[in-house]
Amino acid sequence: MNFELKPLSLSAAAAEKTDLLVILVPEAFKPGQDALSQVLAQALKAEDFSPKAGRLLSTYRQAGVGTPRVVYAGAGDGTARPVRQAVQAALSSVRPESVKRLTLVFAAAEVSAAAVRAAVQAAADGSYVYTSTKPRAEARVLQKVTLGLAATPNAEQRAALAQATAAVAGIEFAKEWGNRPANHATPTDLAAAAKTLAGRGSGVQCEVLLPRDVAKLGMGSFMAVARGSEQELRFIVLRYQGAARTQAPVVLVGKGITFDTGGISIKPAAEMDEMKFDMCGAASVLGTFRALAELKPKINVVGLIPACENMPDGRALKPGDVVTSLSGQTIEVLNTDAEGRLILCDALTYAERFKPRAVIDIATLTGACVVALGAVRSGLFATDDTLANALQAAGDRAQDLCWRLPLDEDYAEGLKSNFADVANVAGRAGGAVTAAKFLQRFAGKFPWAHLDIAGTAWKSGSAKGATGRPVGLLLEYLLSQANHDAHQPTAKASVSNKAVAGKAVKAPAKAPVKVAAPRGKPSVTKKA
Repeated sequence: MNFELKPLSLSAAAAEKTDLLVILVPEAFKPGQDALSQVLAQALKAEDFSPKAGRLLSTYRQAGVGTPRVVYAGAGDGTARPVRQAVQAALSSVRPESVKRLTLVFAAAEVSAAAVRAAVQAAADGSYVYTSTKPRAEARVLQKVTLGLAATPNAEQRAALAQATAAVAGIEFAKEWGNRPANHATPTDLAAAAKTLAGRGSGVQCEVLLPRDVAKLGMGSFMAVARGSEQELRFIVLRYQGAARTQAPVVLVGKGITFDTGGISIKPAAEMDEMKFDMCGAASVLGTFRALAELKPKINVVGLIPACENMPDGRALKPGDVVTSLSGQTIEVLNTDAEGRLILCDALTYAERFKPRAVIDIATLTGACVVALGAVRSGLFATDDTLANALQAAGDRAQDLCWRLPLDEDYAEGLKSNFADVANVAGRAGGAVTAAKFLQRFAGKFPWAHLDIAGTAWKSGSAKGATGRPVGLLLEYLLSQANHDAHQPTAKASVSNKAVAGKAVKAPAKAPVKVAAPRGKPSVTKKA
């Protein structure tokens, strides 16, 4: 799908040749003399239309208008959130298969960069179609989106369009792998998907560790979870180098449980199919790297994905077993369905070798977080206030919201064990917090944040499917860090250049920012 940004007044929009014309009407709108404004003026006077966010007025074969279908959509105060609501409402009011070309016209005199991003992402989200395992399904029909502004687009708006199209590419890559059923998204398949990101000029390097490599490293906790499955584990390491080698990277760690039965502590049968979404943390890391490859920001990023299934085989991990993590800490496994933290803890220890500026893990970790925050905000835990504030601000800007939860040491009391250094669960009360406290034990050597996306990574019911969150939040955070670095003196941090197998990683070739989304049919695809 391609996006373009161009000057397009309401009078010019009336002559536009398109399948659907959507006029985004802010509360401060002042009607002019053109055909579109005159209809709006009459509807507003008769109170048949309101510019409040999401309110709609549809016309067909309107006199003086070139396109057969026009939807007037209330855009509230014109900021990002109501603009997104307006676009979503407009697209949901028409048959998606009837719209190949869409024109969105901002009726406001001034349009923020955030509003441009919101419109692009809403258009992409509203037209997304999953087809990978539906060979007879119709692919996405919408091919081109034109955004019209009252004046010539400025540099900030053009940059916003480039960022939004890259974010769409990343979000849809994450949806694709989140949506795929487990037999089409094994650890091996996930590793292959990661390798596709490492094409020429992408700036991305990929290495995949096999079971023998993981055993040699001593990732006993990760290996224990994978033991009950016939599918071999994979440990995926992605590196994007957009800045000097001396700049310490941000490390993203994504939980990659490609299917979670709960192991011996098996889950109830109802809705177990949704456990294919337990690798949405991993999918979000893949999606973020997909977006980085488009935008080429000047920052270094490492992605770590421990990928495996959690199955109840005769060799599977048992409640009461004690395993030894890569850090050397022993863990008493009281519940095998608390497996995500067991694979993440080894990945967090592995992250130390990159001497990171910050480490962020992303995981569909606990049902307790869904109870606490529902599907609106992801749970955020952090040991560093600056990192926490930056992530929360990034989520607000990207409309990919999170909320900080506590890490008081008192919550760790329930993780004490008589038989190991730590237990992997601490009871039902405060479950999202105690899970984070477990991970914190393995993240003491760097600023660390944990995003629990169990409530936000996918939707259930008739809208079942992956959301692609929190790719938007992660990308916004990384771009803000790159922008911050660009205004700072040259960093002198000492950074390890060791890749997975000790190979040096070459700096990527610089490429211009792309405005149009990649061509080709996007494939798409919630929680643990």
